[in-house]
Amino acid sequence: GRVSVKALPRRQRRDLGRVDRRHQALQLRRQRKEAVLAEKRSLGRRDGPPHLVVVVPLHSGAAAHDALRLLQSQDSAVLHVDEGKAGGFVLLCPRLRQRWRFVTAQTGDLHTVLDLAKVADSLLFILDPADGWDSAGEHCLSCLFAQGLPSYALAVPGGTDLPPKKRIDAKKKLAKAIEKRFPEAKLFPLNTEQESSLLLRHLATQKQRHLAFRDRRAHLLAYAAEFVPSQESDQVGTLKVSGFVRGQALDVNSLVHIVGHGDFQMSQVDAPPDPLSLNPRVVKGRKNQDMDVQEDSVNGTDEMEEDVKLLMKADTNKQESLQSEVVPDPMEGEQTWPTEEELQEAEASLKTNRRVVKVPKGTSKYQAAWIVDDEEGSDEDDDDNDDTDDDMMEEAVSQEGESSAEEEELVEEECETMTMSECVRDDQYDEKVEEDEQMLEKYKEERMDEMFPDEVDTPRDVPARVRFQKYRGLKSFRTSPWDPKENLPRDYARIFQFQDFFRTRKHLFRQIEKEETEGASVGWYVTLHVCSVPVSVMESFKEGKPLVLFSLLPHEQKMSVLNFLVRRHPSNSEPVRAKEELIFHCGFRRFRASPLFSQHTSADKHKLERFLRPDAALVVTVYAPITFPPASVLLFKQRSNGMHDLIATGSLLAVDPDRIIIKRLVLSGHPFKIFTKTAVVRYMFFNREDVMWFKPVELRTKWGRRGHIKEPLGTHGHMKCHFDGQLKSQDTVLLNLYKRVFPKWTYDPYVPEPVPWVRSESALPVQEVEME
Repeated sequence: GRVSVKALPRRQRRDLGRVDRRHQALQLRRQRKEAVLAEKRSLGRRDGPPHLVVVVPLHSGAAAHDALRLLQSQDSAVLHVDEGKAGGFVLLCPRLRQRWRFVTAQTGDLHTVLDLAKVADSLLFILDPADGWDSAGEHCLSCLFAQGLPSYALAVPGGTDLPPKKRIDAKKKLAKAIEKRFPEAKLFPLNTEQESSLLLRHLATQKQRHLAFRDRRAHLLAYAAEFVPSQESDQVGTLKVSGFVRGQALDVNSLVHIVGHGDFQMSQVDAPPDPLSLNPRVVKGRKNQDMDVQEDSVNGTDEMEEDVKLLMKADTNKQESLQSEVVPDPMEGEQTWPTEEELQEAEASLKTNRRVVKVPKGTSKYQAAWIVDDEEGSDEDDDDNDDTDDDMMEEAVSQEGESSAEEEELVEEECETMTMSECVRDDQYDEKVEEDEQMLEKYKEERMDEMFPDEVDTPRDVPARVRFQKYRGLKSFRTSPWDPKENLPRDYARIFQFQDFFRTRKHLFRQIEKEETEGASVGWYVTLHVCSVPVSVMESFKEGKPLVLFSLLPHEQKMSVLNFLVRRHPSNSEPVRAKEELIFHCGFRRFRASPLFSQHTSADKHKLERFLRPDAALVVTVYAPITFPPASVLLFKQRSNGMHDLIATGSLLAVDPDRIIIKRLVLSGHPFKIFTKTAVVRYMFFNREDVMWFKPVELRTKWGRRGHIKEPLGTHGHMKCHFDGQLKSQDTVLLNLYKRVFPKWTYDPYVPEPVPWVRSESALPVQEVEME
């Protein structure tokens, strides 16, 4: 009597049988394998871009020039094309159907190394046979590993002049040091042409490591550039950049970011003939002529005999705008006068939702809404104890009335002597050690913040109710509500915000993976016409700096609030205070900003950290252009001499202006007279009005007691407090106040060039000590 169903539900239709699941898994495995093989076959071949290899010498004594000379001298079938000031060369192997482009990056030039590593297919590290790498090489490797390391190879030129026994010892020492930094890496000696051929074969066949922030965006390294000044000014014009498209297809209507210089629009994309063609008929008999052409193209005068084809022109209706900020309207928040019906509705709602709360004199309605009602339900025993404690307190206060004034005078005298000693100490120091003095103060502040987190001294010259009027008390930091749209600063009117950031990101990435973008495909040699570019970009390219371009995804030119999850780098131990100016390397961007530090928790409110903690991961919040994660981030701090120190590394967490960062202040007091569950507390406030103002806020102690203020005693800030248990004489009474803070708008896209890193002796002995 079984009857077959007419229509299967959607869930059952998706379920496959055992054989079908195996077949589907086999198809997916085969597709992934074919994609990896296709990528490996296209890199460096005729249909793909040349294999870009960045040569990075990690030691001042490494023979980088000898290694490059060996790579150039392969055989007669290889064409060498010099690139002039760029410091590199091109290898064309028609017999192997391979082409390489080698670019040299000096270790001391940090920006050049990081920019070239963003677009490099492989990194070739040149090591010293005896010492491996020095301090500058160690700093360079730390930055490269934090940014994201592409495929790499290790080459060791030289070392043949050493005796055989010392050569073996040096090789063992180098292998031991490399094992920690490069596990499962192979050392390639580079002394003969045969060894250079093996190195080239390894570079061509090794598995490529992907960097997510560049694989989803079209990018290119400029092979040639030409600057055409505009009619209005010679300082701004059109920059014609030629290079091979990598990553994704390049659309002319999208924006392009020139690393280190800013965002720009493109007017058109041309397709000139490929200067690095593997066609033997082009290479044969025109070797010298092609070399002259390449030298001219680098200098900016690209004169090719063939006609340049126009690929596409920008459409003004589809082109992305360069608008980065919202122009706020000062009249946007204005309202018209309410009507009589609206006034009656408001009065009726107030009558229905009315509650009676005891508040101090002068409290506004907004502040009264945050005051928590006192719990009236207490035991009879507690009430009896309170009555007896009140009588004992009155006697204690009458006996100690005269002594309290004398004690306050002694406290004032102690404060004066402390301030006088600090002034004398400052006057004794020389002007040359002013930086040491500032660093000492930072160390003291960091140490005090670790020992007494968020504790501040109550001011004597200003009433506490005036000094802390922007702060509020919370019943529970974790569960008490806080509106993220409340009391926003004026800078929030200039930024953009997503309704659902992760949903937008998922939609964009799905479009990149499934839909084919119209434009220049990967591997094409194109010329981009970039509009309104300052002449300084061309000047830096002529000086030998790399010119790297990245296409921007939608909305990535707009300003918002970015949150980075970072961890302190172990090589740096100097205190870093919040709102200090730091240098950010975020994905393909560089900028300067003054960030906020906050705890990384899963709650809806996050406590502000005054210093960058060395033992925990923190969230760094700044105003910056929108960037879609994943993207690595490096935080640098500039010294007075111009050098950049790496202080933290991490990744982009999210773009979220609604992240609530709460600054906490803790006022401390000391128990003066202790009874069963009541105590007299002093030194938290110094006048009666402050005690009445902060009476609704809950108290806690360092030993876990909870309580509240019952009433002030006298006029010098003494107050009677009730707790849930008896206090200890060595306990401390605390009062927590909270305020939301926002980052400062200090975004600056201009980052000055760092001073080259000062090299010292080899870093390998330090590693050996750590390993021991």
